Amino acid sequence: MTMPAAIRKKGWSRKQKRLALIAGLAVVLALATTLVLVALRDRIVFFYSPTDVVAREVAAGHPIRLGGLVKDGSWTRSGQDNTFTITDGSTDIVARYAGILPDLFREGQGVVAEGSMTPEGGFTATNVLAKHDENYIPKEVVEALKAQGEWRPEGGQ
Repeated sequence: MTMPAAIRKKGWSRKQKRLALIAGLAVVLALATTLVLVALRDRIVFFYSPTDVVAREVAAGHPIRLGGLVKDGSWTRSGQDNTFTITDGSTDIVARYAGILPDLFREGQGVVAEGSMTPEGGFTATNVLAKHDENYIPKEVVEALKAQGEWRPEGGQ
């Protein structure tokens, strides 16, 4: 690879040329990283517990994943319209979902719902994530429940 004439004429040492090349590559890498992050900004969906949603004042309409436990006695169904409360033990958020819920969806079980907050403070789910068995709780939900002091594993695990 030949150096531009301006660099050769200035009498730059080999070390200076190498440093200039490394600095140029670092700038290009930083620019590429910035462009990728800006392009993906609207596609990234963050996980929140109900307490996180309230504390961070998540904007209405911003896509998020809301996880916690389905509060006992909160699930109502009218056709394909489902309403249930997601709780982490200290904060409850009412969620609405139009569609067929996974077979293993039950009250008292862990759930992660994708969707967005409404201006009224509710949650409109576009997708309720399925679980692979009746004892499964997503890792993020377990961590959020442990942080809230609400984690009660079955079987003493």
